[in-house]
Amino acid sequence: MSAPGCTSVPDGSLDGVARRYQESGGRDRDEFVTALVPFADRLAGRYRGRGVPDDDLRQVARLALLNAVDRIDPERGSFTAYAVVTVRGALRRHFRDLSWHAHVPRPVQELTLRLWAATDDLTTELSRPPTRAEVAARLGVSTVELTTALLASDAKVARSLDAPVAVGACDLGDLIGAPDRELDLVDDRLTVRDLLARVPARERRILTLRFYGDRTQAEIAAETGLSQMHVSRLLSRTLGWLREAMLSDTPPPWPGSDESDLAIEVAPAGGVTVVAPRGEVDADNAERLRAALTHCCRHARTGVRVDLRRVPLLDAAGAAALGRAYTVARSRGVSFALVGPSPTVARTLRATGLGALVQRGAPPGR
Repeated sequence: MSAPGCTSVPDGSLDGVARRYQESGGRDRDEFVTALVPFADRLAGRYRGRGVPDDDLRQVARLALLNAVDRIDPERGSFTAYAVVTVRGALRRHFRDLSWHAHVPRPVQELTLRLWAATDDLTTELSRPPTRAEVAARLGVSTVELTTALLASDAKVARSLDAPVAVGACDLGDLIGAPDRELDLVDDRLTVRDLLARVPARERRILTLRFYGDRTQAEIAAETGLSQMHVSRLLSRTLGWLREAMLSDTPPPWPGSDESDLAIEVAPAGGVTVVAPRGEVDADNAERLRAALTHCCRHARTGVRVDLRRVPLLDAAGAAALGRAYTVARSRGVSFALVGPSPTVARTLRATGLGALVQRGAPPGR
């Protein structure tokens, strides 16, 4: 028995046609399914123009409606409502699983599908395109979530970089990007990175403060506990070593690793022990000077004289070494004097409270 009016059935009469189909014992299935095709196509049409071919949408909707017919059950209630839910669910799964060219989280995909449907409904109700706030209110989401869904919709279709921009024109990939002017610097940066690993921690910290922290030498000196002159010397020495290492196949030895830059001569002169350091005295070698001076102060008979004429630089660590030696000499009751400091070294001695130890006008052995 053929169900009457099965060629084209309005949505409102689907329940009656479905009931007559069930009462017929499932006969004339082909006619019933054929009558439902326009209903499936109308549901698929609501998703038209969203990056998926219309034929694919109609095919998905019709297959979903066919499954609904196979599972028809009077106890489910309205067949129309059941069919709508089944077809819409199949269409949304198709969009979610097969139509995205880039990975998008499932909640965002589902919100995008709801966004399209809500936009269509609001456009019909308001007779104008809805605002984002109106769409967000209809969906019950924030404007941020709505914006995320709108941006995600752009990930549905990806253009090939090899696709021509226009007929006879260049490819899309030729218009994207620009020459990297810093590409030639990659080798130099890798080399500098390896060389910096060879620089001592203190010098590396000073370089970081100067060139990455944009600190002045005075600020670096205050933070590291060194004098500004010492900071300047360390910067010059480090940059000179880096420059030489960059231009050579084999990095030269680190200059600070050779302690011969400070020589210490000890000689008796008229009953007084004369200690004559030669070279800059800083935190790298101040401990050597302190050890030599305290040894001499412990074993001197009458006194110790420190000849500073060949010391162009004395930093806070060097001054501390002199102060420690003076303390030892005083505890033993022997004299201790500094002679021949340069104006630069004399300023350091005055700043550290050792200016009174300078013996003016006296040769080192007297």
